Amino acid sequence: MEAEVIRGKKDLGHNWFLYWEYSILTPTSSPPKVAFLFLVRRNLPLDFLWGIFFKNGDAAIFSIYIHSEPGFVFDEFATRSAFFFGRQLDNSIKIDDLFTLQVVWGESSMIESERLLFKEALYERANQRFSLLSVSCVPLYNFSYIYNYVLSSPKSFVDSFIDVKGCRYDPKMSPTIRKKRWRKGSEWITLVRKHAEIVVDDNTVFPLFRQFCKRWPPTPSSFRRQLRSINWTLKLPLFRFKKHRNCIPDEHYVQTLLAISGTDNQPERRAVTYTLWNQSNSNITGKTRSWHPLTFDYADAAPQKLKEIKEINHVYNEYEQHNEFCHTNSKVTPCFLFARKFTARAAVRLLRESLVGSYDETAIPS
Repeated sequence: MEAEVIRGKKDLGHNWFLYWEYSILTPTSSPPKVAFLFLVRRNLPLDFLWGIFFKNGDAAIFSIYIHSEPGFVFDEFATRSAFFFGRQLDNSIKIDDLFTLQVVWGESSMIESERLLFKEALYERANQRFSLLSVSCVPLYNFSYIYNYVLSSPKSFVDSFIDVKGCRYDPKMSPTIRKKRWRKGSEWITLVRKHAEIVVDDNTVFPLFRQFCKRWPPTPSSFRRQLRSINWTLKLPLFRFKKHRNCIPDEHYVQTLLAISGTDNQPERRAVTYTLWNQSNSNITGKTRSWHPLTFDYADAAPQKLKEIKEINHVYNEYEQHNEFCHTNSKVTPCFLFARKFTARAAVRLLRESLVGSYDETAIPS
């Protein structure tokens, strides 16, 4: 079979300085693959579900990459599915937090780890679609449906809209990042190869995010919520949070980067991962505090609920204040392929409903 050696900028026609470390030998006639990029803290608690999902697919047309904590190895002791054996990145990052030693959710380390996943997946030329998934994500369809869905569209799927409030934007990011290019959206994206390359090649926007887009206060999320609760309910002068921008990098980075690169009009402006959000309020003041994703447990994974999610064919555009139908190739289609946040008990119910394909009862954890 004829093969192609990829060595650098001359062969690729654009800046691939991050890829000059070594050459890749890839058959030119390889079928297009979907790369599944798992961003996890340590292990994959829903590996039994994903294992059945991949088992009912074709191993020649998908790839798996996992960013976990450094040194964690996916072997027979760490995962119940052989599909994940050795799929961890060798260069994953470790970030120090007050109480944890891991990638900090909602910090710049999140987008740094995402970039590492995209970089690793781009080494394989057969990978043409790149789906970023969380530790609690589940597939809503079998492998064939999802593969055909993302490959039938020439576009990326990126939830992106103008941040109306704009309170997270720091003028110090200008002129590289101007406010009119500031975007917001879900981090759970599916990219075509061109847009994945833009993310990995970036060496100007990411440093600014690392410097100026940070959570406030810079503490673990549980303690941060306690501090906010004290400030909002008792209004102690000690905590002047309003003077600081509580910027969540992973909700802005890719969207803003594509806007700056002039390609933000190319993707479908929606995510393919469903999240159910709940607005929390102060028990004392009754004022709105923040939004949090709801968790799906066994009872929430009922067939009727899943049917309702799969029948959603439009999303609400907050900036333009109207509904937009979901399309692939100009055809209205169900919006979501994945959903989060699902517990292991909910994932067991998905298996028993044969949502992702046939399975052996022994695959279900006790």
